[in-house]
Order: sequence, then C-alpha cells, then structure tokens
Amino acid sequence: MLFKLVGVKSNKMAIGARATVTAGKLVQTAEVRAGGSYLSSSDPRLHFGFGGETKMNRVTIRWPSGDKEMLKDLSADVIYTIFEGKGVTERATLPSVE
Repeated sequence: MLFKLVGVKSNKMAIGARATVTAGKLVQTAEVRAGGSYLSSSDPRLHFGFGGETKMNRVTIRWPSGDKEMLKDLSADVIYTIFEGKGVTERATLPSVE
C-alpha cells in the first residue's frame, strides 16, 4: 500500500509527516523525506508491505503542523491520497503482480 500525503496547514509535500500503520499484529512507521543526490530524488510516497494482510486496522498520521489524524479499516493494495485534515480524497488500486 502507498500513501501520498498532501499538506494543507503543513508544507504541501508533507515533508516531515510520519505515518504509523497497524495491520493485525504488525506495526510499521515511515516518514516523508525529501532529498536525493545530483539529478535524482526519492519517491515522496510512503510504502508499506504487510504480506498476507488484506486491511489496515489503523493508520495514524502526525503532520508537521502538529495535527494528528487517524484512519481506520483501510484496504490493502491501494494507493491512497490523503489531504491534511480531510482524510482520504483518492483511491487507486495497485496493479497485481503475477
């Protein structure tokens, strides 16, 4: 699953936002970072993998502005676009890998 975070009160690219995802007994945390090297950059989206889990029980996002947002029961294998304070605004299904 991928999260594209968009800041509203925070910076637009949400650099510094931190997401913690819980799926079953698994917990993962990632932070939006910027940077790279000469003529390159990193994907600003946050990527989480939970193996056989089909949904995320809870997603907690701490925005650079200090706001905290919680989302529940999200499906796996989806790219989510989340605007600060507005929750999920777009969903796109990840292509299957066979």
